[in-house]
Amino acid sequence: MRFMCVGDSMTIGRAGDFTWRYRMWQHLEAAFDGPYAIVGPRTELYDAGTGTAASTEYAAPGFPADARRHLAGWGEGWLHMAPVIADTVAEHRADILLVSLGLIDLGFYTDSEQTALNARTFLTAARTANPHIRCVLLPVIPNIRAESDAPFAAECARFNELLAKAVADLDTAASPILLASHPPGYDIHTDTYDGTHPGPSGEHRLAAAYADAMHQAWGLGGPYALAAVRPPAAVATSAIG
Repeated sequence: MRFMCVGDSMTIGRAGDFTWRYRMWQHLEAAFDGPYAIVGPRTELYDAGTGTAASTEYAAPGFPADARRHLAGWGEGWLHMAPVIADTVAEHRADILLVSLGLIDLGFYTDSEQTALNARTFLTAARTANPHIRCVLLPVIPNIRAESDAPFAAECARFNELLAKAVADLDTAASPILLASHPPGYDIHTDTYDGTHPGPSGEHRLAAAYADAMHQAWGLGGPYALAAVRPPAAVATSAIG
């Protein structure tokens, strides 16, 4: 089973982050019964100092190089990923896409209607490369801008409605699509470092949203168990805040 994490700044992470991708790798190591790989064309984190995705400074040095692979970019959304997903799925032979996109689109590029159309384009394109691709999509989750910008909050809510409709329309037995639940208990004041990007507890909650969706719908792995995937003792304090 070959997993690929697809996303924006919340998925690529910045220098010094663990990332929810690291938490997902820990979960798969603990709960996935069978061979698997994490695939994708990129491995780096975003370096705020240079403004480039060139950092290898993960908070967990023991995060294996192969497991760091992803298709995520700081400032990239459905708009950017839709044109490249077919080739990427084909090249890396992905079986399951774990996708967190939408916030950056709504914040900078497209309204809810166009963002939803781009999501449909992405899903259709992924299937041209693998007709049996499975996808788990995360809705746009709470963020600091939505707390103070009512029109933006309305766009986020509207996009999530349209994304749910796209999942209902496009889900098939041959190529199932799941809409993950909002991470239970997610609080931007404690689970992020700036109101948007996840800190250690937020990373766990995002990974859990994907893990639990796959376990409940497809029987893959087990339920996300925080105690089972805590970082080693040497980094436990910084990992769980």
